[in-house]
Amino acid sequence: MKLLSIGNSFSTDSHKFLHSLAEQNGVKLECYNLFIGGCSLETHWQNLVENNEFYDLEINGSEATRKISINEALLMKKWDVITVQQASAFSGMFETYEPYLTDLVAVVREKAPKAKIYFHETWSYEIGSLHEGFLNYNSNQKEMHLRIKEASKKASDLINADIIPTGDVVQFVRENIPEFDFKNGGISLCRDSFHLSEDYGRFLAGVVWFKKLTAKNLKEQPFMGFDSEKVKKLIKVVNKNI
Repeated sequence: MKLLSIGNSFSTDSHKFLHSLAEQNGVKLECYNLFIGGCSLETHWQNLVENNEFYDLEINGSEATRKISINEALLMKKWDVITVQQASAFSGMFETYEPYLTDLVAVVREKAPKAKIYFHETWSYEIGSLHEGFLNYNSNQKEMHLRIKEASKKASDLINADIIPTGDVVQFVRENIPEFDFKNGGISLCRDSFHLSEDYGRFLAGVVWFKKLTAKNLKEQPFMGFDSEKVKKLIKVVNKNI
């Protein structure tokens, strides 16, 4: 399977362990991510129209080695899956999606007609985050999550695409697994109050993407030296809920 994400740092987080997880579970998955920090749908559309080579091309969770445009990326492989997403600060504000989402996906489908399109539902910020985008949601994690969920549903319906529900699963883990209940002294799934933590946060996102894209349950096995009990609980949540 060949995967291309037209994204930002939140797709970088999600891709970090995805290739490795697939490899451990006997699935050949090539992961390509187009990265510009904080890139919105509006900026993606502008870059596509102007053919700007502004994106870092990240392959299989590794750091980029060159710059690329969306147009070049769409034609470089016969893509099986292409994902799109909104910038995190605007992800729960559907009024910021259009007309850019519709226009972007129309070009994607024209240039990669065999690819299945997914909309990536991102996660809400950590409790107490000082990110200025949190103000769009009254600095309330639950409100941000619900608004992202609503906007993602509208987006997926609009472009007739399935959702990768990373945000839903992250919030479920926060609220249902005590080890990750940051409000009550647990581990935060974020490293800086908005990006996912470099261990369990990114691991969880990778498991979500693996399950959604392959429909396979991830095996409960050791990973990267992480605590095995925490890993098992995260995998169990994804296998049960996706």
